Amino acid sequence: MERLLVNAGPIAHMAGKGQITGEIFDESKYVEEAGLAILVADDKIKKIGKTEELVSEFNNIETIDLTGKAVVPGLVDSHTHLLWSGDRSREVSWKQKGMSYREIAENGGGIAATVIPTRNCSEKELETIGLRRMHEALRNGTTHMEAKTGYGLDTESELRLLSIAARLAEMENLPSLDLTWLGAHAAPPGKSLDSYYEEILSEQLPAIIEQGIARSADVFCEPGWFNVEQTEEILKQSRNGGLDLRLHIDEFTDGGGGSLAADLKVTTADHAHYTNKDAREAMSSAGVMCGFLPGTPYAMGSQFPPFKECMENNWAWSIASDFNPNCRTQSLPFIASILVQRNEIPPITALAACTRNSALTTPHPSGLEHGQIVEGGIANLNIVNGPWWEAWCLQPGHSPFVATMIEGEMIYH
Repeated sequence: MERLLVNAGPIAHMAGKGQITGEIFDESKYVEEAGLAILVADDKIKKIGKTEELVSEFNNIETIDLTGKAVVPGLVDSHTHLLWSGDRSREVSWKQKGMSYREIAENGGGIAATVIPTRNCSEKELETIGLRRMHEALRNGTTHMEAKTGYGLDTESELRLLSIAARLAEMENLPSLDLTWLGAHAAPPGKSLDSYYEEILSEQLPAIIEQGIARSADVFCEPGWFNVEQTEEILKQSRNGGLDLRLHIDEFTDGGGGSLAADLKVTTADHAHYTNKDAREAMSSAGVMCGFLPGTPYAMGSQFPPFKECMENNWAWSIASDFNPNCRTQSLPFIASILVQRNEIPPITALAACTRNSALTTPHPSGLEHGQIVEGGIANLNIVNGPWWEAWCLQPGHSPFVATMIEGEMIYH
């Protein structure tokens, strides 16, 4: 199947190799002017050129007229908690009364409050929940998602969540999935953290490795949860079992997670709100992506991460939704609007953070380039509802896209 997209508005292609760091002074490096066409063959971008030239060369194939609408890459959500059940809406009033995240957990809220409903949910129900969420993410332009477990917190439940996610990953015309085991998320109800840590090492992690579904392992490394020493041991055993490494670090305080991330050269260290400068520099030197999750401080009413500090120091960073029971948005355009409209981050930098940079931490299952519009890459892209690419992040509460192409198939919203 071949199809030709013609009369595109400006194309913010974000094409290139490696991380995008620092301030982007010349947007023309990443944005082509209006008038181009994109030839798609099966699931790949075959050719990009002037509309009149490609129309002349390929005049017997399906043609889609974009009528001057801008184009951006398919968005890559590099940190999500896709599968869980339950509702923790009551916690907002606790937060407004001054309770900390840890105090909420100690009073029956937090991660453990999602574990029981998730365990009690049938596989079919969880699959339906996941499917609905993937459709919502696609409506908001996401074409690829990293998806974590972490709300089972015992061996049987964590294996079940991965099996369900693997089935969802096989479905067509939906975001592709990159699966992460996050059994080391918190202590489950009725168990101490130390006893659960021993269970992870002796039973759960070996079972996850044997199952062979998860590509990566992640640990919630934070004072009061898994400490640096426990995290290091879990990650080392995960790496020995063939898993890639990710981390949750320094969400509430600088707990030393940044230095560990640098020492182990994990792929991405996320949250990282309070990581010290020396650790950020070490992470950057080690090639670790700093994965900011601005939806979480937005939901919790806390300060935003130091985006500008990272730009000034040429440290690579990405953004993701952190979709979870306390941050229930699957709109990367909304997440980007927090940066642009509340933190004075340029739209091109915000786009880099959830396309090319995030794609480096969560590869497409085809092995093709994604998070950018480039010849030979996967045909994942978004058609903006208007002639200016900047509109992709300036419409919070509404999807800015009229259509999304996912692996060569056009989905109209």
